[in-house]
Amino acid sequence: MASRKASQPKRGSGDKYSILLPTYNERENLPLIVWLLVKYFGESGYNYEIIVIDDGSPDGTLEVAEQLQKIYGEDKILLRPRATKLGLGTAYIHGIKHATGNFVIIMDADLSHHPKFIPEFIKKQKEGDYDLVSGTRYQGNGGVYGWDLRRKLISRGANFLSQVLLRPGASDLTGSFRLYKKAVLESLVERCVSKGYVFQMEMIVRARQLNYTIGEVPISFVDRVYGESKLGGNEIVSFVKGLITLFATT
Repeated sequence: MASRKASQPKRGSGDKYSILLPTYNERENLPLIVWLLVKYFGESGYNYEIIVIDDGSPDGTLEVAEQLQKIYGEDKILLRPRATKLGLGTAYIHGIKHATGNFVIIMDADLSHHPKFIPEFIKKQKEGDYDLVSGTRYQGNGGVYGWDLRRKLISRGANFLSQVLLRPGASDLTGSFRLYKKAVLESLVERCVSKGYVFQMEMIVRARQLNYTIGEVPISFVDRVYGESKLGGNEIVSFVKGLITLFATT
């Protein structure tokens, strides 16, 4: 079956990359991740914008974002805050509405995902005209750093179970560092019903269902330097429930 392709402008017509940064209590990490994004996009020469979607962080993340906007300019830093914490999926939907790029990059704002890999994502996408490119911790020279044994076992176990039950055609289902054609991301988000950590997994499963093409780039995932991890017992239970639901409905 021929792979389904989303339309995109011809190469050479000026691709633009919209980076969506959902934030909650990231005042210490946000200046660093924004500086790194500006640095690597500046060096690569690609056109870009950074969309910060803050969900009412009580630590003053939005105020920090406003200062960054003054430094880098309103054309590069777009602030699209929400009043309260509403979840990752709805944050992407909210961000896409304001994205002017024909490609969208999703990543964590806590420095777990290093922007140095973005030029590799873009190169990979152009090589195969992929509908989406996903960062993988489990192929090539990818890896995880800074996690204790418990976190590594949880991640590996979750990924293994997902591979066995869902056969997604991608090596890292639970990662959240990806590049999408904008039209593809819009199509997938409309269909996804999961929340939390299961959301990223469902995105890949739905992409396979719709016959979108998926490329992968090995990445190094580094545990957050500042702030606390948002992974807890409730998230693990929700993940298992979501996995079973996906298995039963896809």
